[in-house]
Amino acid sequence: QVQLVESGGGLVQAGGSLRLSCAASGSIFSIHRMGWYRQGPGKQRELVAIEFSGGDTIYADSVKGRFTISRDNDKNTVSLQMNSLKPEDTALYYCYAQQVFRGLNNYWGQGTQVTVSS
Repeated sequence: QVQLVESGGGLVQAGGSLRLSCAASGSIFSIHRMGWYRQGPGKQRELVAIEFSGGDTIYADSVKGRFTISRDNDKNTVSLQMNSLKPEDTALYYCYAQQVFRGLNNYWGQGTQVTVSS
C-alpha cells in the first residue's frame, strides 16, 4: 500500500500563486506515474499534471504555462507550483500515484482544497 498526503491548498485571489505538495509513504517502489488531478464543483475529476518516473510530463491544456509539476524520486514527493490562478482553477486537488507491481495499482490522497476568488 502507498499512502499520499497533500498539503498547501488554500484561498487566493485571482492572479495569485499557490504551491501544493504531496508526500508518499508505505510500500514505495516502482512508482511509474505521480501527479495531480482535480475535481471542481459539479465537475468530473480531471488530470492536471503528471510526471513519469523517467521525467516526462503531461499537463492539461488549461494549465499549460501556468502550472509546473516537480517530482523528487529520492524523497518520494511531488509538488505543483500554480501561478496566475483563475477562478476556474477552484477545485479539490488530489495527489495521485500509479505503482507497477503485479499489475497497475492506483493510489489517491484525501485531497486539498484550492479556492481562487475573483
